[in-house]
Amino acid sequence: QVQLVDSGGGLVQAGGSLRLSCAASGQIFGFYAVGWFRQAAGREREFVATSVWGGGGADYADSVKGRFTIVRDGSKNTVHLQMNALKPEDTAVYYCAVRVGTPHRSSSGYDYWGQGTQVTVSS
Repeated sequence: QVQLVDSGGGLVQAGGSLRLSCAASGQIFGFYAVGWFRQAAGREREFVATSVWGGGGADYADSVKGRFTIVRDGSKNTVHLQMNALKPEDTAVYYCAVRVGTPHRSSSGYDYWGQGTQVTVSS
């Protein structure tokens, strides 16, 4: 069983940066995949980024490519989403998720979810 805790959200001006964290407890292996998703008010949850938990295999949505990066912590049980050049349209609740398998864009393929962290970008 894996438990995930999302943190690091907040209010930032357009053009600013935030680093979200996904801290895992329980048994997690390096070959698992981590995904980041977001859900804006009144919209469906959408894919943001995914990679192998232990590193490699990163894939990003076109809307965030070049601005967002998945970063592994020195502690093997934490992964970050570094978000730069934020835009108002990035405002959403962000979730990390883990699946026992390869990186995947579909949210339905994930087994464990964090509680979400709110990101608000002001113009």
